Amino acid sequence: MAKPSGSFPHPLYEKFVLKPAYQDATEYYYEPMMAANFAHAVMLYRCHVISLDNARTLLTALRQVEDSGADHVVYRSGVEDLFFAVEGRILNIAGSAFGGNLQLARSRNDLGYALTRLALRSLILEASQHVIALRHSLRQFAVEHLETLMPGYTHTQPAQPTTMAHYIAGMLSLLERDSERLRFAHDTNNQSPLGAAALTGTGFPIDRSLSARLLGFDSVQLSSYASIGACDNLTDVANALSSLGVNLSRFTHDMLFWATQESGAIRIDDSFIQISSIMPQKRNPVVLEHLRARISRMMAMASGIIAQCHNIPFGDTQDIEDEILPLLFGSLETASDIFQLYSAVIETLQVNVYHLRERAIAGFTTVTELADTLVRQCKLPFREAHGIVSALVTHAMENDLAPHDLSAGLLREIAKVEFDRDLELSEAMLQAALDPHAFVEARSLPGGAAPGATAQVLEAQGRGIKQDAQWLDATRGKIADAQSFLRSEIDDILATSAG
Repeated sequence: MAKPSGSFPHPLYEKFVLKPAYQDATEYYYEPMMAANFAHAVMLYRCHVISLDNARTLLTALRQVEDSGADHVVYRSGVEDLFFAVEGRILNIAGSAFGGNLQLARSRNDLGYALTRLALRSLILEASQHVIALRHSLRQFAVEHLETLMPGYTHTQPAQPTTMAHYIAGMLSLLERDSERLRFAHDTNNQSPLGAAALTGTGFPIDRSLSARLLGFDSVQLSSYASIGACDNLTDVANALSSLGVNLSRFTHDMLFWATQESGAIRIDDSFIQISSIMPQKRNPVVLEHLRARISRMMAMASGIIAQCHNIPFGDTQDIEDEILPLLFGSLETASDIFQLYSAVIETLQVNVYHLRERAIAGFTTVTELADTLVRQCKLPFREAHGIVSALVTHAMENDLAPHDLSAGLLREIAKVEFDRDLELSEAMLQAALDPHAFVEARSLPGGAAPGATAQVLEAQGRGIKQDAQWLDATRGKIADAQSFLRSEIDDILATSAG
């Protein structure tokens, strides 16, 4: 039998839903809500929906609420959310006749979605800033290591010599596209839903474009239905962060391998190292482990955004309002933490250059060039050249020979015995083919491992970083201009005399 619990709210509903949602809204929505209230009052007056006296009373009340700050709209039982708490203060100051008109031509629906977009906008731009800064740090690091030889890996095995710069340039290519994904998410998000009201729009003669301009939106979300039902601005953020997470996770995996004693490729700065409580020799690269875990946290939240959006009706729902805020804003805040921490790691990272050079030739990583040399100098078909060099490497490994033990005489002997082929290849040509520096220098086509080719890639990536930084500055400039426009409109209305 049902047991009525009394008036709203049920204690558990208040504990688990209303209070946490109110705290999130106070943290993320208070400033956007005040800006949206100011913009709506200005727009209503400019469209002759409310009188000058009404507009001035509303704007004066809003300034008083704004000056008091969020601390004066603390949670009270029975007040459903931050919107009603702020509205209650406005009504107390402005009176019900004028104060209540702030809700003309709008609903909590279009207002709530506007607040999400405004709060999300600043976090997307902050994350974009930190990705750009990370790309800059990585590019500077790569420029310093254009000549630093290292083994390149395929299938987790040493494959061919490359350079540290060539590897980092590859990672920068991914992060450049990730910046584009965040920019796309910003552009999807920065559209105004205001004017959609509850769902179908409003019968008042308002100006949706003016509301958008006053708040720094790039455009109006044209469909009133989509304005209160769309969630692709949320899933676009999730998709961008998921891609970033995948790319940085793979980089972190390599970094952790490079930091092992067995690899010896890099040395993490002491400021990021923790020791063992029992083993004095330990230098634990815990910063990379924390980064790996935080990337997982970010990706889990991003996946949660997708999961929370995927099976709900197309319309206004709590799934993509209050309930999604911890995942949505938490994922972007975690992302910004990751990017800043990674930049600091890269800026202090030391590379064991000599050791990497030795590793670049170990495991016969240069013999691809030897096969190519047989094609060029001895006019062999590549598959035959490949077979001869493969037989040479097999012989060397069976007889515990290192790359520097190989000789032109041994190559000629194997070619004759195994393939009945007479080769004319000098010792100088063989040693040049096995030289890791020569191997890398020969890869001079666009995008190749040669320092000159990599430098061109890094130069182009530097231009991309500069362009993205300019976009970020311009975008923030537009928002600042909108804020100035809104303030000037408020001041103009308050200074206008009744005529």
